Amino acid sequence: MTQKAKVMVLDDEPVVGERLKASLERAGLTVDAFRSSQDALAALRQERYDLLVTDLKMSGPDGMDVLREARRLHPGIKSVVITGFATMDTAEEASRSGAVVFLPKPFKMSQLKQVLFELLETSGDSTVETRDR
Repeated sequence: MTQKAKVMVLDDEPVVGERLKASLERAGLTVDAFRSSQDALAALRQERYDLLVTDLKMSGPDGMDVLREARRLHPGIKSVVITGFATMDTAEEASRSGAVVFLPKPFKMSQLKQVLFELLETSGDSTVETRDR
């Protein structure tokens, strides 16, 4: 039996995390959703994830902090940044922090799923790819 890819979703907006978790699980992925970056960081220290989907702006450690720690703990993790604060500066910083794809909000769920499945199929790349809304 094939093991499902494990995805961490981090967004401090409860509805976003819940929608992403439900949709990605229907697509066949195993998903842990977090609202707190502290809780997500603790989980990263305990579990191995194949993919990380994180928002940038939140209280406590922000998404960049989580990206850097995820990359340090799990060098092979592939990360997608979802944000309502999309700028070239944040895209560049996300790339330096380990993001592979930078996806501005709002985005279509089908778009995120496509990105995630592409990342699972490829070996990954250290450059940030910006997807249009």
